[in-house]
Amino acid sequence: MKMTEAEFQRIYRYVKLHYGIDMSKKKEIMTGRLENYVVAHGYASYDAFMNALETDPTGHMEERLIGMLTTNHTFFMREFEHMEYLSRVVLPELSKKEAKTKDLGIWCAAASSGEEPYMLAMLIKDYFGLDHANWDTTILATDVSAEILEQATRGNYTADAIASMPAQWKRRYFKACPDGLHYQVTDEIKKEILFRRFNLMSPFLFKHKFHIVFLRNVMIYFDNKTKQELIRKVYQCMEPGGYLFIGRTETIDRSVAPFQMIQPSIFRK
Repeated sequence: MKMTEAEFQRIYRYVKLHYGIDMSKKKEIMTGRLENYVVAHGYASYDAFMNALETDPTGHMEERLIGMLTTNHTFFMREFEHMEYLSRVVLPELSKKEAKTKDLGIWCAAASSGEEPYMLAMLIKDYFGLDHANWDTTILATDVSAEILEQATRGNYTADAIASMPAQWKRRYFKACPDGLHYQVTDEIKKEILFRRFNLMSPFLFKHKFHIVFLRNVMIYFDNKTKQELIRKVYQCMEPGGYLFIGRTETIDRSVAPFQMIQPSIFRK
């Protein structure tokens, strides 16, 4: 089904307005990701699809649209040097600082299919050891796609997906499924994570500030103005001395928020 320029502009503007995602130069990608769905559900055109979406009282069609247009590509051990720095520097520093409260605010802001927050939970549990029961290190894991969050919540991965993980993590934090092809994250780790759908363009109305924020490989979807506003909001919702991790190929404009750069992709408030 051919997407007209007017239809492309309509969808692009809608997604940009509501989610900050800039697809202004991605008409072919948009068409490729939407065409099968639009045809299979009997819509005569992309305009007809958008008419239905904009009048859908449940919001499910909008969630499906965003799920189709966002990549959600991630994997275990991705940019693992961040995890190593977290274990070697950040957790010793913050656990000393918060020794009285024993409360660390942790936000994984682009949780995708769950690999990143599960890795964080495993690393934190290993770091604190027997003392972990005395700490609140619940991880808030959010994503704009409800569909991908359902997958993350299940915590079910193929043997190939976890192949690169440390052997001790695979033994302790995963259970082999009866089919022999998949592994299930244990309840011990699942209970450390709170998965929620959240649009980064929404106001940040969090009750508590965060000591650790992972905002990795999501700003690639945004234009400069949107990124600047997002970084301002992230800075405001963090504790003084808190750490921000972004993707290694990403940058932030520190003129809009006075983060201290520790090293490329790692910043401190």
